[in-house]
Amino acid sequence: MKITRIRIFKTDLPYVGGTYVWGAGNAIKTAKASVVVIDTDAGLQGCGEFTPCGENYMVAHSEGVEALARLVAPELLGQDPRQVARIEQLMDHLVQGHGYAKAPFDTACWDILAQACDQPLWMLLGGKLTDGAPMYRVAPQKATDETLAEMQRYRAQGYQQFQIKVGGDWAGDIDRIKAGVDLLEPGEKAMADANQGWRVDNAIRVARATADLDYILEQPCRTYEECQQVRRVATQPMKLDECLTGMAMAQRIVADRGAEMCCLKLSNLGGLSKARRVRDFLIENRIPVVSEDTWGGEITSTLVAHFAASTPPEYLQNTTDLMNYNTRSTGVGGAWAKNGKLYAPDSPGLGVTPDFDSLGAAVAEYAL
Repeated sequence: MKITRIRIFKTDLPYVGGTYVWGAGNAIKTAKASVVVIDTDAGLQGCGEFTPCGENYMVAHSEGVEALARLVAPELLGQDPRQVARIEQLMDHLVQGHGYAKAPFDTACWDILAQACDQPLWMLLGGKLTDGAPMYRVAPQKATDETLAEMQRYRAQGYQQFQIKVGGDWAGDIDRIKAGVDLLEPGEKAMADANQGWRVDNAIRVARATADLDYILEQPCRTYEECQQVRRVATQPMKLDECLTGMAMAQRIVADRGAEMCCLKLSNLGGLSKARRVRDFLIENRIPVVSEDTWGGEITSTLVAHFAASTPPEYLQNTTDLMNYNTRSTGVGGAWAKNGKLYAPDSPGLGVTPDFDSLGAAVAEYAL
């Protein structure tokens, strides 16, 4: 089997809630998705997606996939997409770093491999260990009463885990955390996610002011070292997110026992091939994980669902239905959400196809 054509598509994904505010003054109304579609001489087609949470989130850029394609697509043509390790090695040899841009190519090849095996992707990742992954839902930065109302709406839809966005005004964040945690019912969980937004001193102030509350403190500061300064003071479990960029950082976290849980953004880790190795290493060392990505539509959400399905339930903190954050789509079919859980398809491959009506014309095409 050979790759005969590679196409890149771009589409806007407007946020369903109008404006999504997070971290230290970050706000987006529309995310920009890049979708990679790979065709083969066997008639199989695979797809992958990368969507950043804003133009420059985590050193990723919405133009990165197109730029990478100019370098790697000519070399990928004629390769066997089922040999995912070779594809990964080839891309890493051609371009150092920029894993987020490689991720959709990696996903598309995994999609083709699973279709060729006539198996759902979760089967190739070890099998279905979690049938219906628990989801969280984000409550972006708003006035406290609006945050509480949003949490109530999500609860009515079946969500039991809530990510309260903080990281801006630390004093106001204390009030929002207290109000949000006070709203929780038995069995529910809250994460206060600063998205790297606080200075160390202010993060310590927040941790001390909320020391008697049961919630998860997520990525309070920009760097790993700063988060560890806060960790020495905080009584809450700490979840690391943006600073976890690969196996080297995962090894450091394990060696330091630097977090109680880790968020795995598949694109941030360089794609599925690398993310599954990081996940398995963390789980082997008894650190639970979150299955998610930076943003995305149906294609990304379905990949996240397969990744969650193949994660042991006792080490899967949660996942999220990114496709329901948008008013437009990237794919047809795929993962679905029901009663606060995310389900992966059982059909061969990813189980989602590109929504060409939404994607429009390709912005780049490479062919044999």
